Amino acid sequence: MISIDVHSIKPDGVGYCAMRLAMSRTIEEEEELKRQCLAQGLRIVVTEAGGNTRRDFQEKSIRAVLGAALNAGLIEKDPREIHALLHAAEEAKQGVILNTSSEANIAIKIAIVRTDNWVSVALFGASAIHPMTEHERCGLGVMHI
Repeated sequence: MISIDVHSIKPDGVGYCAMRLAMSRTIEEEEELKRQCLAQGLRIVVTEAGGNTRRDFQEKSIRAVLGAALNAGLIEKDPREIHALLHAAEEAKQGVILNTSSEANIAIKIAIVRTDNWVSVALFGASAIHPMTEHERCGLGVMHI
């Protein structure tokens, strides 16, 4: 059995930075976190996605992730890079859509963080069938390129 010491997880890892960026609440907070991530040599992009149903969200979020990563130059049109990004996005999406009604509205902030060998996609936002049932959701995916 492999033992992992949670205290040894580096606070500058791609997953940590991606989740913090996705959870930022203000432009000022987001910009400060971007500066910190960039200072560590990480490449980043932040975008948003949403959908009126779970299926609509799933389609729009993948397009948003792929488009943002390509437009920001985080990945090239290389099968290995696209494959890793899409796997990280699918893994992150599971945290958001798990136990979500198929009719729920979903709105999330997406942060993508990249090193030479790793890519992370973090999603943070809310879902609701009715405004009175809105609650927060998050997901994180990290993949080796």
